[in-house]
Amino acid sequence: MNWSIEYAPLIPVNVLIILALIGLVLVGIGLFARARGALIRLAALGLIVLALTNPTVREEDREPLNDIAVVITDRSQSQQIDQRMERADAAEKHLREELAKLPNTEVRFATVTSGITSSEDGTRAFEALKHALADVPPERYAGTIMITDGQIHDVPGQYADIGYDGPVHGVMTGRRNERDRRIVLETAPRFGIVGEQQVIKFRVEESGTGASRAPVTVAIAIDGGDPRDISVTPGESTEVEIPIHHGGQNLTELSVDLMDGELSTQNNRAIVVTEGVRDRLRVLLISGEPHPGERTWRNLLKADASVDLVHFTILRPPEKQDGTPIRELSLIAFPTRELFVEKLAQFDLIIFDRYQRRGVLPLAYLANIAGYIENGGAVLVAAGPDYANSFSLYRTPLAAVLPAVPTGNIIQEPYRARITETGQRHPVTRGLPGAGSGDKEPTWGRWFRMIEADAQEGHELMSGPAGKPLIVLARRQEGRIAQMMSDHAWLWARGYDGGGPQAELLRRMAHWLMKEPELEEEALVGRQDGHRVIVERRTMADKAEPVTVTLPSGKTSKLELRELLPGVWQAAIEADEAGIHRLDDGKLKAFVAVGNADPRESAELHSTTEKMQPIVGKSGGGFTWLSSGLSTRLSLPRLSKVKSGRSMAGSGWLGLKANEAYRVKSVNQLPLFGTLLSLAILLGVISLMWYREGR
Repeated sequence: MNWSIEYAPLIPVNVLIILALIGLVLVGIGLFARARGALIRLAALGLIVLALTNPTVREEDREPLNDIAVVITDRSQSQQIDQRMERADAAEKHLREELAKLPNTEVRFATVTSGITSSEDGTRAFEALKHALADVPPERYAGTIMITDGQIHDVPGQYADIGYDGPVHGVMTGRRNERDRRIVLETAPRFGIVGEQQVIKFRVEESGTGASRAPVTVAIAIDGGDPRDISVTPGESTEVEIPIHHGGQNLTELSVDLMDGELSTQNNRAIVVTEGVRDRLRVLLISGEPHPGERTWRNLLKADASVDLVHFTILRPPEKQDGTPIRELSLIAFPTRELFVEKLAQFDLIIFDRYQRRGVLPLAYLANIAGYIENGGAVLVAAGPDYANSFSLYRTPLAAVLPAVPTGNIIQEPYRARITETGQRHPVTRGLPGAGSGDKEPTWGRWFRMIEADAQEGHELMSGPAGKPLIVLARRQEGRIAQMMSDHAWLWARGYDGGGPQAELLRRMAHWLMKEPELEEEALVGRQDGHRVIVERRTMADKAEPVTVTLPSGKTSKLELRELLPGVWQAAIEADEAGIHRLDDGKLKAFVAVGNADPRESAELHSTTEKMQPIVGKSGGGFTWLSSGLSTRLSLPRLSKVKSGRSMAGSGWLGLKANEAYRVKSVNQLPLFGTLLSLAILLGVISLMWYREGR
């Protein structure tokens, strides 16, 4: 029970005060004049004023309410090093036991982890606190204890932004004066033009004891290749140019030397993922003679706005002389030397369409094209009857790079091209529309001519009559070459006999020739799919080896792959950490950027109170370090309830606010001057006053 007296004046307070002052003046005059009964008049005046204030005795039946405290445990990525998580678990267990001993205290526990998407980047501890206090009245809030390394990335700008008045404490899981070295990316390109350079700006930072300005070595590796070393000074920004070699993801890895006694090596590396895009595709189409398929090639290439096409056509071979003056054949001479000598390396793809040696292009020019292939160029040969005669391209310096050797025979019969067993595994022809499967006949249209040849090397993707090679792909040193042993592909484009996927087939061949990553037959790739990482291995082999996945925290796991399609093996792993996941199957390496490629959690790993200090200081809270250096014994804090206005933290202890909140169950009220006894006392005093003055 709780007793109190409340006042509810019967007349306005101002009027009551004026009347009381007038009465006091009159009584004062009587007292000054030593009038008879003046003291009794003073008592009567007091009782009348008290009666007019209408005092009421209030009796409340109160039920005490528990104070509510919140414990936030940081289980983010930065907590996974140096036994911080073990300390956090021990601290949480200790706090549960201590809080259970505190009277009138209710505890809410919350856990915060690292997000794997950009919007969730970093440790969102105060967001977790907001959710925990969503239904808590401010008058019941006792305080918050955060078990963390201090790397919290949503600290409010002002203490008032929390919306609650109570202490915020930090129980630090790291060690004092930790040493760490890290790479900080300042600017990194997200996109780049293939064949051009992009600039990465970064700096190396050192923290803790042993930090210095002495130069350190940073290794830069592109797409897992051999690294090149540069020397940088910690704290200073450095710019480096990186080439964009191909379309798709270009991965640049920066790694810095380790520091003695360093906290972790996780942030000694940084990955820049740059999406390579082609500005314009430069194609040189060389047509040997007019034929029905020539216009199909031209229309196909000109239909793509991203293609710059140069079409070299031999309209009249040298052996056909009709006496027409040269000046009337064309307005300007075709720049053969400029194309095949000076600017040959600028082309992304060269296509020979039924070309045969007739003395128009010197053999030296064709030798240049062979060198162009070996130096990284791409050539597609669409062969016709010309490839089988004595003027064949195979009778030129190009023979050194051509994988299919003509037999001299020309097959003239209707047939449907079939994808070989090798072609079913190769990304150029795998899943080609209309190909059929097993013994099922392809649904695309028939062709009627094929140049018989023997494939000396490379991959035979499609075959014609008697299983003879129809499409052959091969690599030559740094470059690639493709041969199509028929000039009837244009029948598909015209829709003859149902047509076929000519555009798709040629697009895939062109992309394979230009080394587009999605068309590589031997590739290890990964991608994020929601909260999973999909690992895919493309191979021409009958089996894919297990893949070792290295998480951003350094943990590793073996992933067994299963065959999804011919030549495609897949598996999935849960993406519990943001950052770069490294894939390695013993032959190939790849990287997967989950969430932010350079997340805060792996960038800053040293334990610190700086980020939380403004909030902790304003709230009256304090910090406790669990680790006392080299000792394995933990300095676990004791807890106590403290009344508002007093210190909330001290050496070895943390305080929670005692609000003494309650809920009123029932109320009884008794007006003091509403009873007969109080009325009789008032009348008695007035009567005594009259009696005394009447004598």
